[in-house]
Amino acid sequence: MAFVHNVEIVWDELLSAFTSSQGDRVYFLDRVNGEIFNVPATLEDEEFWRQMETYQERFLEIPSFDYSSERRMITGFVNGIQDKELRNMLQSSISGKKPFGNLEDIVSFFPEEHERLQEIRTEFLSSRVRQWLELNNLFTMETDLLLSPSI
Repeated sequence: MAFVHNVEIVWDELLSAFTSSQGDRVYFLDRVNGEIFNVPATLEDEEFWRQMETYQERFLEIPSFDYSSERRMITGFVNGIQDKELRNMLQSSISGKKPFGNLEDIVSFFPEEHERLQEIRTEFLSSRVRQWLELNNLFTMETDLLLSPSI
């Protein structure tokens, strides 16, 4: 098993980096101090990029927002709705058909479904971040079990 690096990372900042839809930014995590920072994707500082490549074990690039996975998650949520009328409305919404509005706006009128969507989103994102942390030896399932609150 690879060495698990112990560093304090601000969870909210990491989630923010993972969910950023700013395609013009590249996010990094400094494995030594846990700092998360970003730079313009078009940064023309060759020395900076050379340093990032030279020290890629220290500076991990945080993956950009995964629209296709988000779309699959939303589609799964919509297909799991029992209310046929609401499900049809949301299917029209995510396919871009008018006059239906934004999925989030529609679901906000259905508290149980809204809560379910938030739970699915939270689990989806948490799972994605945990997998990335494990892949980079910053987090293990054993750590997750130790840190999880008892139910």
